[in-house]
Amino acid sequence: MDLTQIFKTPNPIIGVVHLMPLPTSPRWGGNLNAVIERAEREATALASGGVDGIIIENFFDAPFTAGQVDPAVVSAMTLIVQRVMNLVTLPIGINVLRNDALSGLAIASCVGAKFIRVNVLTGVMATDQGLIEGQAHQVLRYRRELGADVKILADVLVKHARPLGSPNLTTAVQETIERGLADGIILSGWATGSPPTLEDLELARAAARGTPVFIGSGASWENISTLMQAADGAIVCSSLKRHGKIDEPIDPIRVGQFVEATRRSIASSSSVAAQRSSVKLHSRS
Repeated sequence: MDLTQIFKTPNPIIGVVHLMPLPTSPRWGGNLNAVIERAEREATALASGGVDGIIIENFFDAPFTAGQVDPAVVSAMTLIVQRVMNLVTLPIGINVLRNDALSGLAIASCVGAKFIRVNVLTGVMATDQGLIEGQAHQVLRYRRELGADVKILADVLVKHARPLGSPNLTTAVQETIERGLADGIILSGWATGSPPTLEDLELARAAARGTPVFIGSGASWENISTLMQAADGAIVCSSLKRHGKIDEPIDPIRVGQFVEATRRSIASSSSVAAQRSSVKLHSRS
């Protein structure tokens, strides 16, 4: 997966638009225009703050189904994604929660989105929706059937879940890439807003062998300089919201603060790497 080709940077910051409840969800408010307007405001705030891409997901549809979402959700998300894509020029991704990758691919292929996020691509996870089984077989074949150039970013040992059995992180990463054919992997903490450890990111990057590794949750302007030492990019939302509260809208000031801290940490890491390379060259000469 060529991050520079898609995001115009090798270290993309991907902001998330959490959609308000959609039709058929328990908290659906009956006004799709209000959902669309909120999504447009949040996408604009993310874009103006300097992120490199956006994921749109039906976050407030909880409690989620473990399988395929209702057709009304697919219809609503397709409309919303199209509206957002007409508003901002950033690459757009889709996550149909809890794990409806086929619907995500269908939406992406119709509107021209660049990537999807899949919570469980391989393996079996015990979640609050019950057992969720990876469907890499169906997902990869459906992508080929659609003829869609849509990248698949797959969570490894996804948050809000526990693996059935005891796979270690290295094995899980390798199987997600080598047997699940993921284009990139995502590593999160145990829950929304919880970051992965630097040690786990380092293990994941070593196991990924060049496949991009994304921080999937818990990134903030305070910890991003540490986490980005072992990641290629970050997917971020909670810390960008007003007062850092999940139910609040995106705060453009917090977006700018996060982007600045991330860019500064990347520049610093690049400078250190260049200095080390220079020292090695001089020592050999």
